[in-house]
Amino acid sequence: MSAKLDIRRDDALGPDALGLIGKSEVELASIYPPEVRYAFSPQELLDAGVVFVVGYQDQEPVACGGIALLDGYAELKRVFVDETVRGQGLAGQIVGSLEDLARDQQRAMMRLETGEASPDAIRAYQKLGYHRRGPFGAYEENGSSVFMEKAL
Repeated sequence: MSAKLDIRRDDALGPDALGLIGKSEVELASIYPPEVRYAFSPQELLDAGVVFVVGYQDQEPVACGGIALLDGYAELKRVFVDETVRGQGLAGQIVGSLEDLARDQQRAMMRLETGEASPDAIRAYQKLGYHRRGPFGAYEENGSSVFMEKAL
């Protein structure tokens, strides 16, 4: 089942984005210790120039994500779907819109970091065509992270 999202660009410090990032942070903190959590804070997202989007269903913010535009590739940041609406294909819509934004910025590769303790996320990314790779950028192997990429 796939419900259509209304996806809009947003500021990572906007109230809808902050609400979703807050829910994401609570979930990540329940799974991962701080030393293996690399998620940018809302201010770090803004400072890094991350292009951020929020997805709405019936005017309610239910999903979000962003991309950092880096040298030769883009990196997914803070992709999150509220647990109350998971299983509807919303993550794929958010990621798809971010892939389009990356292509618009002449990036031919999308990369991401997630964690071994998030098997649903790993499966979702694999379903979207992402495959595992080694660490990239400033990331180092830590025994918890999973690094993935997809050619755009």
